[in-house]
Amino acid sequence: MAVGARSGREEPEERPENQLADSSPGPAAGHGPAEPADGPAPGPVVPAQDNGPGDGGSGGEGPDDGEGRTPRKPRSFWKELPLLIGIALVLALLIKTFLVQAFSIPSDSMQDTLQRGDRVLVDKLTPWFGAEPQRGEVVVFHDPGGWLDGEPTPNPNAAQKFLSFIGLMPSAEEKDLIKRVIAVGGDTVECKKGGPVTVNGKTLNEPYIFPGDSACDDMPFGPIKVPDGRIWVMGDHRQNSLDSRYHQELTGGGTVSNDEVVGRAFTIAWPLNRLDWLGVPDTFDQPGLSAMGTAAPAAAGLAGAVPMVLWRRRRLLQAQVKAETPTAGG
Repeated sequence: MAVGARSGREEPEERPENQLADSSPGPAAGHGPAEPADGPAPGPVVPAQDNGPGDGGSGGEGPDDGEGRTPRKPRSFWKELPLLIGIALVLALLIKTFLVQAFSIPSDSMQDTLQRGDRVLVDKLTPWFGAEPQRGEVVVFHDPGGWLDGEPTPNPNAAQKFLSFIGLMPSAEEKDLIKRVIAVGGDTVECKKGGPVTVNGKTLNEPYIFPGDSACDDMPFGPIKVPDGRIWVMGDHRQNSLDSRYHQELTGGGTVSNDEVVGRAFTIAWPLNRLDWLGVPDTFDQPGLSAMGTAAPAAAGLAGAVPMVLWRRRRLLQAQVKAETPTAGG
């Protein structure tokens, strides 16, 4: 505790409890005795050394918090800023890698659904849980090999590369494409000139096709059986889309491996006047579209055969029992 000044007595006078050292102008502490007063006279202040709760010793660090601890001064904003920026960059990188990534539309192949310059957000989370592309979804996928041959590759500057790396702007170097999934593994897809696209024998009503375009007159195809683990994709602007139809001579026969799919584009995020949700058209929800529907005749045949087999087995067992039963003698 701070020692009180002596006033001619042999014992030091006591200070009122929790009284802070006097900071008012006057003789400096330690330069002579203070004049007596009605209360205890202030004396020289001795640096406090763990004086316990309630001590008002100076020590140059300001008042304590009532428990013997001196409150820590908050850091300045400029010292906190680098830490905040670092955390923001790490979060952006994690989001871009595992959750959502922005992509820019570079061409007209998906008109009118998507316009050149639109920014779409792509869901990258669900594929981590084993989800596979579904019919009708708009997906972004890496070039399977040879689809973008001859296309110029942009040369971004250092800032663009950094922002693309952390996901704050679309990548300019990755060779990615965006199309609509028409058929998945196990499906049989076909389109004759002048006719519609059919999947497993079901006609697709395609209101998303660019006005004035035909379903496939520029490049009829099929029937094509899509291998398991792959998808058949087509652009909505059929007469301006080099999609699966134009790459049947490549490995995979124009199909794209599910492993090449980055994710599903689920919304248009920019520009704001184009903000929209990219849903799955109703035509892909029609009954019997699934490849499982093609197995219906076989399933019906099997369902009809089972009762016949059981009935025949029962007749054989009855005949066997009858043959083994002895007849009564005369």
